[in-house]
Amino acid sequence: MTVHFIGAGPGAPDLLTLRGRDIIAACPVCLYAGSLVPEAMLGHCPEGARIVNTAPMDIEQIMDEIRTAHAAGHDIARLHSGDLSVWSAMGEQMRRLKAEGIPVSVTPGVPAFAAAAAALGTELTLPGVAQSVVLTRTPGRASSMPEGETLTNFAATGATLAIHLSVQNIARVVDDLTPAYGADCPVAVVYRASWPDQEIIRGTLSDIRSKLGENITRTALILVGPALSGEGIDESCLYSVDYDRRYRPQGAGSPWSGWTPESEAKS
Repeated sequence: MTVHFIGAGPGAPDLLTLRGRDIIAACPVCLYAGSLVPEAMLGHCPEGARIVNTAPMDIEQIMDEIRTAHAAGHDIARLHSGDLSVWSAMGEQMRRLKAEGIPVSVTPGVPAFAAAAAALGTELTLPGVAQSVVLTRTPGRASSMPEGETLTNFAATGATLAIHLSVQNIARVVDDLTPAYGADCPVAVVYRASWPDQEIIRGTLSDIRSKLGENITRTALILVGPALSGEGIDESCLYSVDYDRRYRPQGAGSPWSGWTPESEAKS
């Protein structure tokens, strides 16, 4: 018996990975975070599966469900939204499961920031503008922020910021970021990325607050940084006609001249 933690992706049912789909289909028990995981995902569960929405449950109630399934020898699909590596609360469950000797596996999912960038049709890193993406949040009731992990510190790098779980703090976000990025810095708020009711609000740090509707109080990602403008960039060397690289050597004097994947495999 194994508890299979599965990243269910940002919302669209077809953004679930094939591995995740197949594990769900093989598990007689499915625990899912119903507040963020769409019910369409449950269509992959086998007929007669026990399906439990964990949204109203605390950690001990969830563990009781797992213990019951474990005693019966049933594998469990444990669905969380997005990807499990950030803000998934997987760690606190895994600590308890490992302490009780219950096997676990982890299947990654499409993260919200990737779905938001896809909705915008943009790269978050651009040559000469930004080569880093910072995934962060503002302090909330569920967790505080460690000392040093502040928006002002991250903004000083000039990186693209993907600010999760913070749209309700948009005023603070704007105030903290404007000194470093400037009032004209582009901002995009993506509400429920990849869901049928997805909404995109574009603006700048100077006007994004006034553009947000009253209905957008949660389940939205804030992206901030010069890279969102898509302007003032250098061309990537990757596809440059004169860039010397192993798969496209430039002339006989190239260190990659005569290189093939087969020759490297033999070396």
